Amino acid sequence: MTDDETFVNQLKTDYTNADLTLSQRAMLDYAVKLTESPTRMEAADLKPLREAGLDDKAILDINQIVAYFAYVNRVADGLGVELEDFWKEK
Repeated sequence: MTDDETFVNQLKTDYTNADLTLSQRAMLDYAVKLTESPTRMEAADLKPLREAGLDDKAILDINQIVAYFAYVNRVADGLGVELEDFWKEK
């Protein structure tokens, strides 16, 4: 958790402008590619994660979390589930 509103807004609008650690940046880059173009993923996409010090378990965890959110969002979108007001953009 953070109370740094500037940091949170950077993450929401363009995480590449946020002050991230090497591992945070590698995780987010991986998550974005897996989310936006999963068919383009290749073994080389794991290299930045490993170079940032993440082991196979951590990489699997990241992969599973990204995949789970993609799945849940597609189920909700496919069923027409609407967000509660709390979660909507302000």
